[in-house]
Amino acid sequence: MSSTQCEECGHGNQLGSQFCSSCGQPLGVRASDETAALEEHELAGLQGAPTRGDRVPGPGVLEVSDGPKAGSRFELSDDVTTVGRHPESRIFLDDITVSRRHVEITTAGDGYRVRDVGSLNGTYLNQQRVEEADLHNGDLLQVGRFKFHFHLEPSSTAS
Repeated sequence: MSSTQCEECGHGNQLGSQFCSSCGQPLGVRASDETAALEEHELAGLQGAPTRGDRVPGPGVLEVSDGPKAGSRFELSDDVTTVGRHPESRIFLDDITVSRRHVEITTAGDGYRVRDVGSLNGTYLNQQRVEEADLHNGDLLQVGRFKFHFHLEPSSTAS
């Protein structure tokens, strides 16, 4: 069986893994390749950014605030965004606390809706277990050990 060695701890991981199963370090990514997440005060500053022409409200964003992948941002630009441990998930979370098919996030009119799709550990929205619920700006979504803050990208209209 082939494996990918973690550059951080040296652990041999299954070929195709994105994160080390021992230390959680992203595989095949050097520290210089990592993308820095914007701080909340930096995001607030984007609201006044100039745009060209009219702009429809931007997509929702899930930002990992705690757990493996902290600081990662995921744009919810698809009609259905799948979240889970299955390698074909739109948001792939390579962690045993996440079910292979854990959650789906769908666009619902002008908002977003989260639906647990049969996970073993459950899905939590603002620390309450949910099967299905609407997402609102500032909500805290927990999937396994991952905690995401949900927010809507700033929108603006040119004058």
